[in-house]
Amino acid sequence: MQQETPQVRYEESFVDVAGARVHYLHAGSGSPMLLIHGMVGSSDNWRGNIDALAQHASVYAIDLVNMGKSQRIGGLDAGLMATANRIVAIMDALHIADADIVAHSHGGAVALMLAAIHPRRVRRLILFAPANPYSRSSDMMVRVYSTRWGAFLAWMLPYLPAPIQRIALGEMYGGANRVLDRCLREIADSLRNPGTLRHVLSIIRSWFVEMAKLKSAIRRVRRIPTLLVWGNQDYTVSLSSGIKLRRVLRPCNLVVVPGCGHSVFEERPEEANRIMLEWLARHPLPAPSLRDQPRAAAVARRARAAAAVQRLSPEET
Repeated sequence: MQQETPQVRYEESFVDVAGARVHYLHAGSGSPMLLIHGMVGSSDNWRGNIDALAQHASVYAIDLVNMGKSQRIGGLDAGLMATANRIVAIMDALHIADADIVAHSHGGAVALMLAAIHPRRVRRLILFAPANPYSRSSDMMVRVYSTRWGAFLAWMLPYLPAPIQRIALGEMYGGANRVLDRCLREIADSLRNPGTLRHVLSIIRSWFVEMAKLKSAIRRVRRIPTLLVWGNQDYTVSLSSGIKLRRVLRPCNLVVVPGCGHSVFEERPEEANRIMLEWLARHPLPAPSLRDQPRAAAVARRARAAAAVQRLSPEET
């Protein structure tokens, strides 16, 4: 079993976004970097990476609405475009004009949609095994959990014995012995929250429709420097789909980490940090042009306007 990751140093805070209270972790200073977790995850997933990245950037690890410590909102649109738009609203609330985006799994699909529909808000992309329309690995799981009986199983899963949960997650991590105890606890705790589980099931039920939308939008991302990182033992999002995604996103870099499953940044945080920092150093940002200088002021104006809008009706957490 892997050793636990050392405690990291960061600021923990909340920001109100269109009626929802959004939790985030922040560390470092300089150019903004946004970390987006996967479907059953939270900002805590990045605890092994925040310190290293914060040496070079102002890092914000967010909890998406209905996830982690963020507020639960009933009936929230779980689609990729709606989620991407909520991330833009979070950026506005934090006065972030644009940022490097680091994302994982379903969060990676959200990041791709974000880059497609809001390209000026995304400078560089680092995606760990992003869900994408070219992967068929999870199709059976999606079909099962989209049924009535699959939904019942999902409600039961977080209450099953830990050894069974570990075996189930082992496929994702490249082996049951690779699943950290804290990861097991965090996933189970997350799924025990009814608001989170309803949101996850909503994502699953619309999976194929959303992947079709992403396939239509994905070619708009080509101008954004992108790094893909995959474990060669990823059974959740296939490495073969990463190879296809790399061709579609050219120019794009793909790094394959031997012996890793679906969560390279958690399984081998030091190696993942090295890969990210080396790639960022090789792909420096261009100097800002004069026409880009008013953008931060525009973001601040949008944040003030958004603070006055209450579009979402809260549900009990």
